[in-house]
Amino acid sequence: MLKAGIIGLGVGKKHIEAFNSHPGCKVTALCDFSEEKYAEAINEYPGMRITKEAKDILHDPELDIVSVASFDNYHCEHVLGGLENGKYVFVEKPLCLYPHEAISIRRVLDENRDIRLSSNMPLRTCPRFVRLKEEVLSKEMGKVFYMEGDYFWGRIYKMTDGWRGNMEFYSIVLGAAIHMIDLLIWISGQYPLEVQGYGNQIATSDSGFRFNDFASILMKFENGMIAKVCANGGCVHPHFHRVTVFGTKKSFLHEISGGMWLEFREPEAERVEVREEYPGVKERGKVITTFIDSILDPKKRAVVPAEDVFSTMSVCFAAEKAIKEEKRIEIEYI
Repeated sequence: MLKAGIIGLGVGKKHIEAFNSHPGCKVTALCDFSEEKYAEAINEYPGMRITKEAKDILHDPELDIVSVASFDNYHCEHVLGGLENGKYVFVEKPLCLYPHEAISIRRVLDENRDIRLSSNMPLRTCPRFVRLKEEVLSKEMGKVFYMEGDYFWGRIYKMTDGWRGNMEFYSIVLGAAIHMIDLLIWISGQYPLEVQGYGNQIATSDSGFRFNDFASILMKFENGMIAKVCANGGCVHPHFHRVTVFGTKKSFLHEISGGMWLEFREPEAERVEVREEYPGVKERGKVITTFIDSILDPKKRAVVPAEDVFSTMSVCFAAEKAIKEEKRIEIEYI
């Protein structure tokens, strides 16, 4: 029985549910430095070890897994702390905030090949996108030449209120676009070579928020495919992940009004409704449960393996640089 400790009890509460749903794992320790969340946890999880100090989790010899759900600017510290103490680590996105941090994390993993790491990219478990990936990789759509992924956050308060606005550096790319970048790479099975991008901070300009709340990113792939990703943090729009994929034989449209497959160019041609579930919230726990499976049986593959985490982070870092410098950036994979 693997024992897990959770750092951060916001989204970390979802981690507790997922880890405890696996028959081979049990959450035994929790951490949050917030007095309010600490007090809530004592009442909500009687009998569990609860602390306000992350080091109590990171250095606990009884724990096998550390699940990091702290604020973004603590991720690197907590991930490295877990790995250096021989823990398997699951971390909320992003893995970290800067390239040099990712390089340090990669170095520790390379020195400890038996340790597993994964990150929370739940869109990979959505039944609708799983079907789309199958259609792309089986060539049922023909040759894919263009993809779009828009992250409509629809929760502007998450930037204007709370911890994101108080950070020394917050990235809309690492906080939002990362989901769509990862999804499009995963669906296509291809990695981009270069990126271009622009950002602005118009939607939150009247608030105290100091960072871009919008970013548009264009990616070019080795096979000639182009993909566009937008992170729209301040939009007047419900939270939604818009995805469009164009192949030479078929097109896929996932809009807020519904999803459809297009197999003909004529306006009056039949449109096939997408039946698979979205957003597939019940499936999201698979990111964690398959991570546990990969620990218990190294032959099994997590939904989000470490290699994919570093690849997606590499693209995000390049996109952030492209936006800052307003020029094309070749991606250097970590």
